[in-house]
Amino acid sequence: MSGLGRLFNRVLSRSLFDARWLMAPFYFGLALALLALLFVFLRELALHLFNLFDLTPTAAILMALALIDLSLVANLLLIVILAGYENFVARIESGQEKRPAWMGTVDFSGMKMKLMGSITAISAIALLRVFMKLEEGKALDRDVLIWMTAIHGTLVLSALVLAIADRISGRTPAPASPPVSGS
Repeated sequence: MSGLGRLFNRVLSRSLFDARWLMAPFYFGLALALLALLFVFLRELALHLFNLFDLTPTAAILMALALIDLSLVANLLLIVILAGYENFVARIESGQEKRPAWMGTVDFSGMKMKLMGSITAISAIALLRVFMKLEEGKALDRDVLIWMTAIHGTLVLSALVLAIADRISGRTPAPASPPVSGS
């Protein structure tokens, strides 16, 4: 390769490598979405706390499920922000603050599994909320219930297929067997 070809290759490689910084605004936007989700969470919590004495047991469970749902979505955003930034842009310097154990260890495969787990849990909570409303005697379109159940089943199946594919590819080690005692 000529000197000009090597220079072109080096400039092109460096430009593509530096293009990773174009992802930073995406992660900042997700951080703003996390802030908006916090506002919605606090508003939802305040609404229910102001009506605390009027809550039925079913309404209290529905409130808890709504808050769990919001916190799962917030966790999902946080995983994507931190793991995505560390995997694709740069290491996050946290200064003196202690880093969570998972930071820096979640690769793309692990992030994908965490995302599918969170999405499946969110779907399960949405379906549970619908069943709780049915228990209260609220009417629901049968087709909506069928579609929600089918979508949740598809998400569970997708998560299972991804987990099996990861296991087969050798990326995710099998859980360690407990030691055999008494030998």
